[in-house]
Amino acid sequence: MTDYDFDACVIGAGFAGMYMLKRLRDAGFTTHVFETADDVGGTWYWNRYPGARCDVESLYYCYSFDEELQQEWEWSERYPAQQEILRYCQHVADRYDLRADISFSTTVESAIYSDDTRLWTLRTTTGREVTARYLISAVGCLSAARVPDFPGLDAFRGETYHTGQWPHEGVDFSGKRVAVVGTGSSGIQAIPAIARYAEDVTVFQRTPNYSVPARNRPLDPAEQAKVKADYPRLRAEARMTPAGTLAEPTGKSVFEVPEDERRAELDRRWENGGAAFLAAFADTMLNVEANEFSADYVRGKIREIVRDPDTAEKLTPRDYPLGAKRICVDTDYYATYNRPNVHLVDLRANPIETITPTGIRAGGTDHEFDAIVFATGYDAMTGPLNRIDIRGTNGQRLRDKWSAGPRTYLGVATAGFPNLFIITGPGSPSVLSNMIVSIEQHVEWVADYLEYLRDKGFTRVEAALDAEDQWVDHVNEVASATLYPKAASWYLGANVPGKPRVFMPYLGGVDVYRGICDDVAGSDYKGFLLQD
Repeated sequence: MTDYDFDACVIGAGFAGMYMLKRLRDAGFTTHVFETADDVGGTWYWNRYPGARCDVESLYYCYSFDEELQQEWEWSERYPAQQEILRYCQHVADRYDLRADISFSTTVESAIYSDDTRLWTLRTTTGREVTARYLISAVGCLSAARVPDFPGLDAFRGETYHTGQWPHEGVDFSGKRVAVVGTGSSGIQAIPAIARYAEDVTVFQRTPNYSVPARNRPLDPAEQAKVKADYPRLRAEARMTPAGTLAEPTGKSVFEVPEDERRAELDRRWENGGAAFLAAFADTMLNVEANEFSADYVRGKIREIVRDPDTAEKLTPRDYPLGAKRICVDTDYYATYNRPNVHLVDLRANPIETITPTGIRAGGTDHEFDAIVFATGYDAMTGPLNRIDIRGTNGQRLRDKWSAGPRTYLGVATAGFPNLFIITGPGSPSVLSNMIVSIEQHVEWVADYLEYLRDKGFTRVEAALDAEDQWVDHVNEVASATLYPKAASWYLGANVPGKPRVFMPYLGGVDVYRGICDDVAGSDYKGFLLQD
């Protein structure tokens, strides 16, 4: 039998990597995690920009696998801020002594599979080389930050920041002129927070986004206790919903409801706050006319909130359906444009020409700044994996296999790369769901699978090409029946020049997906090729 260092190596120590480590360790597998950062937390380690906050409620954006852990941790707000989520991750690492099996400040540069030994060999930036039977990616979907290749970027004499790589000591914008480039989720959270302190803020917007109020508030202890007392039922319900959240869907079509009742339902959801706004009607993401009712409601709210009609019009999305880009959840985003120190530049009318030594030239106008914040997002889902030199059978690189778009079976495996598992990869619900619900489902499914392989004596497992082809076709077919592909979103890779336009997440729903995965497992893992 070939010697190797670990049964499994995991890349990433965020929510997915930490739970994968615990679950495999509990099952008796020797497991080691490699993490680029110097502590746990994943995306919540890096995303420390002002206003950074989760858009899933704190009482459900946490692990459910340990009842004692669920009961002991107290959340302070309805929507958890980055700092609190990071403290939670650190608490979990302490509670289960996870750091003992994690190498921090260590980036995996390459992972190469050998058919001769049936092992993965990992090489890291620290010069370490290890072998493992299984390689598990927990790199996250939104961890490859990107700044567009603006001309003159290196010439700017002020400070530049990316929301996904924020200085840990924080940034003091007091008295400074600040540019914010980008109005996706991180920009929409950061802009109000920066505007409270900066002397002047100019926002450069390419595409306006739909955003709904969070209505964040401190969590009442009695409310928290009530939810915790009912956790078993609430968690079970959430696992069997399309998004892994308790969004209170009406189950009704827009067209089944009288106009005054439609309006009242949207009013109620707007006042309650949160992304559950999208679940008001069953056909919002299936029918253009149904979508337009909710979209026009949000447009009306923008006009109500933003006092300057020209600014309100620039902030109003009109050329894609509500929800086709990830709906944003904000605190005072639109109202921020009523501040005298906040200005908006429409990049469609005035595109950025160059970064200058003193600021940004857009539409022929020079704007001077002391600092530029790039809220320009990520090379989502595939980017983090493509940054690693991952090679499967016959030396094939994963990034080459995925050059025309990612291809997976169930979002957890890809043909030609034996003994590789991907947590919340492309082809799974992942970013369209409560990530913690999807992470727990994936981790538990993969861990159960590795136990099955061990018990049966198999040492090599690989997704079958025909099963992968069928799954990719299914993912595309489900997506095409919705309005999601009608927006140039990062779900499609549209924010990265040259990236193939392929809808990456699975839109069938967390509940349907869980049933499919359970069926695969119950059928001795059909769709996989097993060798002893």
